[in-house]
Amino acid sequence: MPNSPTPLKVVLCWHMHQPEYRDLRDGRYLLPWTYLHATKDYIDMAAHLEAVPQARAVVNFAPILLEQIDDYARQIHDYCHGSGALRDSLLAALAEPATPTDALTKTGLVKACLRAQRERQINRYPAFRHLAELADRLLIHPDDARYLNSQFLTDLLVWYHLVWLGETIKRNDIRAQHLLAKAHGYSLEDRRMLLEIIGEQLGTVLSRYRVLAERGQVELSVTPYAHPILPLLLDIQSAREAMPEVPLPLLERYPGGEERARWHIQRGLEVFKRHFGFIPQGCWPSEGSVSTATLNLLGESGFRWAASGGNVLQASLHASPVQPTAKNALFRPYRLAGSSTACFFRDDGLSDLIGFSYADWHADDAVSDFIRHLENIAAANQDRTDAIVPIIMDGENAWEHYPENGYYFLSALYQRLSNHPKLELTTFSAYLAKNPHTWTLPKLVAGSWVYGTFSTWIGDSYKNRAWDMLGAAKQCYDRVMLSKRLSAAQCEAAALQLAVCEGSDWFWWFGDYNPEDVVSDFERQFRLNLANLYQLLGEEPPAMLAQVFAHGAGTSGKSGTMRQSSPQQGH
Repeated sequence: MPNSPTPLKVVLCWHMHQPEYRDLRDGRYLLPWTYLHATKDYIDMAAHLEAVPQARAVVNFAPILLEQIDDYARQIHDYCHGSGALRDSLLAALAEPATPTDALTKTGLVKACLRAQRERQINRYPAFRHLAELADRLLIHPDDARYLNSQFLTDLLVWYHLVWLGETIKRNDIRAQHLLAKAHGYSLEDRRMLLEIIGEQLGTVLSRYRVLAERGQVELSVTPYAHPILPLLLDIQSAREAMPEVPLPLLERYPGGEERARWHIQRGLEVFKRHFGFIPQGCWPSEGSVSTATLNLLGESGFRWAASGGNVLQASLHASPVQPTAKNALFRPYRLAGSSTACFFRDDGLSDLIGFSYADWHADDAVSDFIRHLENIAAANQDRTDAIVPIIMDGENAWEHYPENGYYFLSALYQRLSNHPKLELTTFSAYLAKNPHTWTLPKLVAGSWVYGTFSTWIGDSYKNRAWDMLGAAKQCYDRVMLSKRLSAAQCEAAALQLAVCEGSDWFWWFGDYNPEDVVSDFERQFRLNLANLYQLLGEEPPAMLAQVFAHGAGTSGKSGTMRQSSPQQGH
């Protein structure tokens, strides 16, 4: 009887990240997305894995996200125990006894409580839908805000936070079920109960992932500290490897880029170890952004593996002087000559099906279609024992577009993949332990998982302007550091503030294809971050930081928080 073919290895890698939303001068949060995604997505993603012990996955965390989750948990704990204040205005509005009385603040609160997916989060609940319809009419006639009473704002706040609870919380927490059933007329006691739920979830979410890692079900990996695009820090000109004609900033090279890249990697490892107790073996470079210099630096830092997008591999194979001829080149790890870090490349098509297509399918049909694709790959690689399919995607933003936050899809996905005789869920490190051989990649074309280029972060007039502004701030930073006039504590504060300014998310949102209100939020915070850096350096912020320089004109939807890997399918 012939031997059964080796199961096809499949890696589900979920990337979790949010930028630094705090004003580091006072710790005040300017946007609430960290705690909202924590209670809705990070909790659910852990719960789905806990429910299927035989499942395996890689979960990647940005260190700056870990710090914010921990900060929120401590804030709420202290507030509930009678000390400290809530430094997030939306969370404080939920918890404080008095609701706002002035019309402007009321209108701002109403706008904030409508920032949810209309069909899946708001319209799912008739009571919230009714409140949202009233709020829509109010925003058309903002002068009517003075007639808003406290109960309307209270109910709106409670419902907003309820829909940002994970589906697994709603199904298992009797307090959440009570609040959902009550529907209206919420009291201060109800609001405090909801704050208690939020605090508990924030306080346990990271420990749940730590337990999953300790029992070998999850491999935890890391991103450089503040989620910078490392190849551009190392060499702005690397953008032209994939886009030879792209217009670049006046800034030809980021000052001290290699030193800053090393700083982000080292600080990221320190923060990761502080929260999880060990040093990770793998790194998802911010946005899957790689270059030869980046992979070499990750290897020097001890990482066994990194990953990027399939478009990067295709461009690299096409540009290589001796192109590998083996079929199914995507389904294997590679190393650059002289590099110690294995690099996996994302199956962009399969990853994008989860991110952009399956939300509108019946969950069983979507999982069946996904498995059919994997079975076809397994059949095409049945003569190989080392074939691997990396599915790498955002672990937080897709689910609000799915019914019940992806509950049925994720449950079926883990169950059916875990029990499939021809497919084997694994992790990147577990794969390398059994399959240490890697293929040599003769040449790497620098790029990211989005389109295989860096066009999401550089090349647009707004993005280039932001790089010039950042470069000027870094030059000022370097001059002040050379002067040695700052204390050690001041130097540390300035280095952290600089790291925040170097994060990729600000550049992601600059571009008129993005929604106007979101571009405004991120553009304003980017300028604030730079102004704070100048102030920490004891320098006067340039006048240009008081002027808006980027605008948006796109429509809201999936196009902002996520982007497909192919330009034909993306914006």
